[in-house]
Amino acid sequence: MPPGAMGSRSRSRWRSSAWLLRCVLAMACVGCALAADAQGAALLAWKRTLRGGAEALGDWRDSDASPCRWTGVSCDASGLVTELSLQFVDLHGGVPADLSAVGATLARLVLTGTNLTGPIPPQLGDLPALTHLDLSNNALTGSIPASLCRPGSKLESLYVNSNRLEGAIPDAIGNLTALRELIFYDNQLEGTIPASIGQMASLEVIRGGGNKNLQGALPPEIGNCSNLTMLGLAETSISGPLPASLGRLKNLDTIAIYTALLSGPIPPELGQCSSLANIYLYENALSGSIPPQLGKLGNLRNLLLWQNNLVGVIPPELGACTGLTVLDLSMNGLTGHIPASLGNLTSLQELQLSGNKVSGPIPAELARCANLTDLELDNNQMSGAIPAEIGKLTALRMLYLWANQLTGSIPPEIGGCASLESLDLSQNALTGPIPRALFRLPRLSKLLLIDNTLSGEIPPEIGNCTSLVRFRASGNHLAGAIPPEVGKLCNLSFLDLSSNRLSGAIPAEIAGCRNLTFVDLHGNAITGVLPPGLFHDMLSLQYLDLSHNSIGGAIPSDIGKLGSLTKLVLGGNRFTGQIPQELGSCSRLQLLDLGGNTLSGAIPASIGKIPGLEITLNLSCNGLSGAIPKEFAGLVRLGVLDVSHNQLSGDLQPLSALQNLVALNISFNSFAGRAPETAFFAKLPTSDVEGNPGLCLSRCPGDAASSRERAARRAAKVATAVLLSALAALLAAAAFLLVGRRRGAALGGASPGDDKDAEMLPPWDVTLYQKLEISVGDVARSLTPANVIGQGWSGSVYRASVPSPAAGVTIAVKKFRSCDGAAAEAFACEVGVLPRVRHRNIVRLLGWAANRRTRLLFYDYLPNGTLGGLLHGGGGAVVEWEVRLAIAVGVAEGLAYLHHDCAPAILHRDVKADNILLGERYEACLADFGLARVVADDGASSSPPPFAGSYGYIAPGKPPPNPSRSFVTGPAAKETKLTVAMNSI
Repeated sequence: MPPGAMGSRSRSRWRSSAWLLRCVLAMACVGCALAADAQGAALLAWKRTLRGGAEALGDWRDSDASPCRWTGVSCDASGLVTELSLQFVDLHGGVPADLSAVGATLARLVLTGTNLTGPIPPQLGDLPALTHLDLSNNALTGSIPASLCRPGSKLESLYVNSNRLEGAIPDAIGNLTALRELIFYDNQLEGTIPASIGQMASLEVIRGGGNKNLQGALPPEIGNCSNLTMLGLAETSISGPLPASLGRLKNLDTIAIYTALLSGPIPPELGQCSSLANIYLYENALSGSIPPQLGKLGNLRNLLLWQNNLVGVIPPELGACTGLTVLDLSMNGLTGHIPASLGNLTSLQELQLSGNKVSGPIPAELARCANLTDLELDNNQMSGAIPAEIGKLTALRMLYLWANQLTGSIPPEIGGCASLESLDLSQNALTGPIPRALFRLPRLSKLLLIDNTLSGEIPPEIGNCTSLVRFRASGNHLAGAIPPEVGKLCNLSFLDLSSNRLSGAIPAEIAGCRNLTFVDLHGNAITGVLPPGLFHDMLSLQYLDLSHNSIGGAIPSDIGKLGSLTKLVLGGNRFTGQIPQELGSCSRLQLLDLGGNTLSGAIPASIGKIPGLEITLNLSCNGLSGAIPKEFAGLVRLGVLDVSHNQLSGDLQPLSALQNLVALNISFNSFAGRAPETAFFAKLPTSDVEGNPGLCLSRCPGDAASSRERAARRAAKVATAVLLSALAALLAAAAFLLVGRRRGAALGGASPGDDKDAEMLPPWDVTLYQKLEISVGDVARSLTPANVIGQGWSGSVYRASVPSPAAGVTIAVKKFRSCDGAAAEAFACEVGVLPRVRHRNIVRLLGWAANRRTRLLFYDYLPNGTLGGLLHGGGGAVVEWEVRLAIAVGVAEGLAYLHHDCAPAILHRDVKADNILLGERYEACLADFGLARVVADDGASSSPPPFAGSYGYIAPGKPPPNPSRSFVTGPAAKETKLTVAMNSI
């Protein structure tokens, strides 16, 4: 063959091969586009709707022939999709609506914690094989579609909890006869529990807590759910009595309907629920007595019925529930004695009967409860002696017997409770000495013996109790000196020995207590001088009261090192010398009382530079001389100033700028000249200025008014007359318009805005606690939607600007809902509580105003909003961990002040992030006292409003496995429970 022919044939063969190769590649490319089957195509179509799909579902590729190896996808042996499970990834989109291509075999659809929004697609009800649907922990809205509940559904598990679902539970829910788990807690569902739930014979778990608008009675038909093991409807508005049909639920393990509106008696039929282990019915309005039939529940472990309206006796039959670990019947109206049969509860860990009317002795049989860790019998009417047998409870951590009628001495045997951490025997009639054995307890951190008749000396063995954090023994007859061994208590934070008969000097060794924050030794017979270097290392000290003793000598200059000090009370002693200039370094000082000593010299100018001094400055009854420092003009927040009974001289002009003064006593000094020409000085009582012969409050003798002044006065009189005439005309016109408007309203011609305008009409009753010129008219102009800075169950909070002589002042105004009994009661709570509270971590009430329809509260304005807004508002603010810690500590200090340092104490009852305000430097202030109540000295508390407030924080307590809101239990379930033992915290 010729060479040319061979080359031609080779070129032809190469062209043919290239053509075939191009065809193969083209077919391959076509195959790439069509590789994903119909199931994969449906899933890819959903992926394209997700904003976070590209990252979270990166291996979902259209080049794959099957989706079976994709993240979250599972298939059967035939390659058909049976499960789609994506958990806690950021998908940012909606629930897939069109799954018809995979629906024939899809059995499990799990999309929990994936940042999904929008409604639940009704088409999910068309998936014939679906048995498990979990859409929990998203931000889904809308209602639960009735189409999910079609007859013949195979659905066994439905999880839609922790979303934003609204509307009612569909009546068609009864069609889900195969359903075993119905989980819908933490939504915004409303309406009632449908009676059709009784058709769900397979149902085992119902958890619907946290739906505040879920209301009505529990339907009796629920007794048909024979397989039910868990019934959780906590923190809802479920009301009415518990149905007797619950007694038919032989498999019921847990009933958790706490913090709801249940009423009526506890059905005795519950005693027929032979599997019942946990009864959580606290914080309701249940009445009647505790059924003795509950004693038949051999599996009962937790019985929590606290804060109801239960009466009658504690059933002795409960002693037969030998598996009981927690029995909490506190805050009811129970009477009678503690049954001795409770000593049979050998598994019992917590017995809490606080806040009842239980009487009689503490039964010694309780010593047989060897596992008891918490014994709280406080606020009852128990009498007799504390049984020595309690010393056998080696596992006991908390023993609260305060506010009873116990007599006799403190048994030394309590020293045998080797695990004891908190002991509170306050407010009884105990006598005798403090047993030395108490201070051998290795874990004791809180010892409270307030208001008894204890005598003798404080044992030196106290120095061995190095775990002690709080020691309060005020209001007794303790004598002798404070033992120097106290200085070994390096963890001691709270020392209160006031109102006793202590003598001798304060030991220098107490300087070793470097963690002290509160020291109160007032009302004793302590002598000597304050040891040098006493305050050198007490950098955490916030409260120091040594008043009404016989302490002499000079006030040590190292007191200026107390940078955290807020209250210093040294009045009624024998201190001499000058007030130390270093006091000005106590920059957080709010109250300073040095009255009733023999101090001399000039008032240090540095005191006028203390920025936080706002409550009281008392320098009275000393021998101070000289003029009031001009720096006092900087005390613009000071409320009370008393410099009476000294030898002060000069004029009072530095006080003219103190716009916040509400009380001033300058009597019996040598002040002279004209007093400041302000409305406050013009209204001062004579008794507060007497004893200053050279002082004149108005025109001084010898003053000669110039012709210019006389002309000015005449012009002022003319102007006043003109203004009065104009005002009279305006009032007449206003009266005419008002009468016309009322007449028009009577004829049916009232405008829609009339009611709103009427809310702000005078007359107003105004009370101001601070020196501010607040006009309700000025405030009303700021009550617009644009100025709303907060919303609550009782009303709205506005930012308002009010005129001030120097500059405009911004305040916060809370406007309560009109014609609302609960809001009116909340207003009364705040006005009753806040005026007497002064603490840097509690919002300051400036005053209030009320007319016949509207109530207003005036507060300091805090510019950084609420803690809830900071954490969840999405504003982008980044706060360092140190600031977060300071916020947490600030809230804790505010609560500690309310519980321990107020007299009487205050329970806030609605602590949550949205009720914590943040100042300019993110300092925390506890606000919204609309649900607060006062705890009287006898342990009784004021009546709370008729509901438990907004949905807020719940402390964890001791939850069972798989905890959630429907499981929250234990003695610390809410602040109202925690702070019943206010003296013990």
